[in-house]
Amino acid sequence: MSIDESGPAPPQAENVGILAAEVYFPTTYVRQEDLEKHDGVPSGKYTIGLGQQGLSFCGDREDPVSMGLTVFHQLLRRHGVSPSEVGHLQVGTESGVDGSKSLKTYLMPILEAAGNTDVEGVDCVQACYGGTAALLAAAAWVESRAWDGRLAVVASHMAHAYDFYKPTTGYPAVDGPLSVYCYLHTLDVCWARYAERFERALHAPCTLDAVDHVLFHAPYNKLVQKAYARLWYLDGCRNGGADPSPAHSHTPIAHPYPPTAMPPGLEKYLLGATHASYDAKVRPGTCVQRQCGNMYTASVWSGVAQLLETTGAALEGRRVLLYSYGSGISATLLSLRGRAVAPGSRFSLARLQAGSDLAVRLARRPAAPPADFLAAVARAEALRGAKAYATLWPRVEDLAPGTYYLKEVDERHRRVYGRRDE
Repeated sequence: MSIDESGPAPPQAENVGILAAEVYFPTTYVRQEDLEKHDGVPSGKYTIGLGQQGLSFCGDREDPVSMGLTVFHQLLRRHGVSPSEVGHLQVGTESGVDGSKSLKTYLMPILEAAGNTDVEGVDCVQACYGGTAALLAAAAWVESRAWDGRLAVVASHMAHAYDFYKPTTGYPAVDGPLSVYCYLHTLDVCWARYAERFERALHAPCTLDAVDHVLFHAPYNKLVQKAYARLWYLDGCRNGGADPSPAHSHTPIAHPYPPTAMPPGLEKYLLGATHASYDAKVRPGTCVQRQCGNMYTASVWSGVAQLLETTGAALEGRRVLLYSYGSGISATLLSLRGRAVAPGSRFSLARLQAGSDLAVRLARRPAAPPADFLAAVARAEALRGAKAYATLWPRVEDLAPGTYYLKEVDERHRRVYGRRDE
């Protein structure tokens, strides 16, 4: 393959980053305290033990494709992006609806309607890490010589482990203790490598004091709390020369306790000692995660959208540390920096904040009884692999205006979508 260099040189991208972020979640959810009562478990098992408040779910009228269509259309419309401006569309998912056909191709009608079929990118599939792989691929495209000035849209440590995987169906096989260990151990490795590269590049100590916000992949919020406490612990061991807790000050710098050997008393101390810091640096990006449950490939990136809404222009100059994790194992720890743009830009931090409505949409969702949630799960199981059926629930008029939805699956498994009028 050769590159024709006879034409004008492509533009050189600088400060490649995130211009905008959008989040979609279904309008129905079940409160975790209601689910605790229904399941007959002790009060607080889900709300305190897991740190969750709600769990979003949808009926058979919505699926990964319809949600992708909805949020992609919303992204373009809200930020004034023309379909002709998109040159790269990458989808990170572990919930594809076809064994061969990329989910990205289902989103193409939005661009095709404007005559744009010259769009690079396909799907990235690697557990919950797919969204980050998609973003890194999009960023690499913008930074490359192949970039033609258009925008890229995106709806480390690698190892092998059977902590969470889907060998036969859409339902995972999970080794809970191993999954938690892998998540925290991988954070250890990523932090050590990040700190080493930070100091080599900036010739300055790498500490959490240099970080204004931290975002985590969130299977459940309690794990996020533990992860931040562990990061604080590792930072103290690395930069303070010893374990930061008074009761365990003998721990040498090179040998912090591994996740499986952390004394219970020390873990409890760390959670308490980091409470105020967590509220300032982590909590502002966790509301969607706590209200909707595990969003898989979108989980950590929902935190970016949440942080834009809660912080806005104040993000300018701030450093955001982001930990993306996918079972199996793939993980990346990276940092983002809020930047000012030209006055009046559609992508200014202030404008992104003003146009965001996450809190409003979360607050206006009607809570459904657990029976509706279980019925939706049963319906999804019954329809797995089915053909020649029309969708039933919820009613189209109960969907938010502008929402795409699945109308039917025909006798050849072809999926037909519609959109509720705005």
